[in-house]
Parts: sequence; structure tokens; C-alpha cells
Amino acid sequence: MADVATKQFTPYQPKADEQYMSKQQLNHFRKILNDWKQELSQELDRTVHTMQDEVTMFADPNDRASQESDMTLELRNRDRERKLIKKIDETLRNIDEGDYGYCEGCGIEIGLKRLEARPTATLCIDCKTLDEMREKQVAK
Repeated sequence: MADVATKQFTPYQPKADEQYMSKQQLNHFRKILNDWKQELSQELDRTVHTMQDEVTMFADPNDRASQESDMTLELRNRDRERKLIKKIDETLRNIDEGDYGYCEGCGIEIGLKRLEARPTATLCIDCKTLDEMREKQVAK
């Protein structure tokens, strides 16, 4: 699955007196998100074409089972990417509405470095850590 951490973009360098989530910062993240979405969409299209081209009826049941297993794994990965595209769309809407970059839990700034690592983040690191602790307690 495509990962923002592996993408090549120039990290944003805020000016000394620049306000958090300035127009330039929002444009920076909008570009990252749109590029990521485009790459994911291209990968989805490529998978559909590849699967259509590679459909082969193998005489050997083991070969057929292997092909079906490969396709199932590929479809599962693409479904994750489809969900990620939906989350990217939600994040782009947040940018347009002026809600981007602030924690949904406590309202503080999420931070440029965290957003560059995970542009779809909706929680600051502290709220995310608490959220993960709660998940671990519920899972036990």
C-alpha cells in the first residue's frame, strides 16, 4: 500500500512569524493529499486491468487456488486503499472548511511534522496515545 512516509516532497519550512495553518501550509497539505490520492487511484485502476488480463482458467486445482488466493489478497489491499481515498477526501473537505490541523479530541494544533508523516491525522499525539491505550484495554 502506498505510504506518505515514502513519498518525496519538500518538508514545509514555516516562516518565523507565520500563523499555523496559513494559506501556504494548507496548500502544501492539499498538494500532498491530492498527489497521494492520484497515486492510489492509479494503483486501483492498474489492479483492475491486471486482474482482467490475468484471469486464466488453470487445469490444476492448486494453480487455480493459488490464483484465487493472490486475487483475494490483492482485492483486500485495494479495499484498504479505497477506504484511504475516502479518508483523504474527508481530509480535503476539512481543509476547505478550515478545520484541518487541529485535534478533534482537545482542539490543539496537531503539528506540521505529524501532519506530514500522517496527513489524514485528526488527533494530536497525546490524544492518539490515549486512544490507543483505551483500545488496548478494551481488547483485553
